[in-house]
Amino acid sequence: MKKGLFITFEGPDGSGKTTVSKAVSEKLLSEGYQVRYTREPGGSAISEKIRDIILDPANTEMDPRTEALLYAASRRQHLVDIVLPLIEQGVTVISDRFVDSSIAYQGYGRGIGAEEVFSINAFAIENHMPVKTVFLNVNAETGLARIQANRAVLDRLDAESEEFHKRVYDGYQKVIAQYGDRMIVVDASRDVHEVIAEVYSIVKGLLDD
Repeated sequence: MKKGLFITFEGPDGSGKTTVSKAVSEKLLSEGYQVRYTREPGGSAISEKIRDIILDPANTEMDPRTEALLYAASRRQHLVDIVLPLIEQGVTVISDRFVDSSIAYQGYGRGIGAEEVFSINAFAIENHMPVKTVFLNVNAETGLARIQANRAVLDRLDAESEEFHKRVYDGYQKVIAQYGDRMIVVDASRDVHEVIAEVYSIVKGLLDD
């Protein structure tokens, strides 16, 4: 049996990443493609419990390295529970976030360092990297404006300062430069329907290849 693909979606908060990845997954599924949408942190029972801890607005005292370790722990459990079994069954997994998020948010946003964060995650994922990553590109100002307009309740990371989100965006740009052969950058400042249409075409092309 041919293995499924592992495709991830990345982008700063407010990029439309969840909306777009879900819409593309649903459209492909409706057309008979074997795909499964999932998300990080979370995606499986144990990982969702870790997600609750990470994003709880009450946990303001969380140490940055603790945060990075919790993300890696959630990622590991999600990988073994959901991603790897589905790929082995020939299902393409579309994941809303993966390792690149930790590099951008904890490595650059928190200032831990990209190499340090990647080393934590290298242990967690055992070389299971995505074949392609769709990056939805919007600057920090646009993303934050969307969050404030569309979300009634902000999680712990949404509520961070604009300076933090700018560091995350700049970090993502460095990740894109480093992993350019894997990254597909899409302008997400446009109307969401335009973005969905472009990304659908991109992902369908990967599946049909």
